[in-house]
Amino acid sequence: MSSWREGPGAYELRGGCVGCGACCRTPTVLLPTLLWRLPRLRRLVIAWHREVNLFELIEQDRANHALVFRCRHFDPVSRRCGCYRTRPGLCRDYPRGLAQAANPEFFEGCGYYAHYRQAEAMRSALAESGLPPEKLAELEKRLHLRE
Repeated sequence: MSSWREGPGAYELRGGCVGCGACCRTPTVLLPTLLWRLPRLRRLVIAWHREVNLFELIEQDRANHALVFRCRHFDPVSRRCGCYRTRPGLCRDYPRGLAQAANPEFFEGCGYYAHYRQAEAMRSALAESGLPPEKLAELEKRLHLRE
């Protein structure tokens, strides 16, 4: 049996790291709804990231079931990681996991972006919808259909 993370995903990641440091400044962990609703398990996740990854919790985003951290390895002046060679898996995997997201969102200024693998077919279907050009352009951007 294959897991949902196997395979290419709906999106192809394009671009590359531009060294902005946004992903390092506030590493974010999205939790499944069930885990979010169990405060004891959520506290275990927070404690694990504090002890293992040296992340400090700065926010619990209830709307998105996200834990937002500050990384003690990150140097805001140089925008570099103090443990790059041994950085946490969460950091090492960014942004590959976004290719599996329903609607990937990147940090402002990030050099990576997503491109929907079925973009041409989706653009064709949208072109036949009769939408005004400005709405069509907005949808193409939001659905990751353009470069």
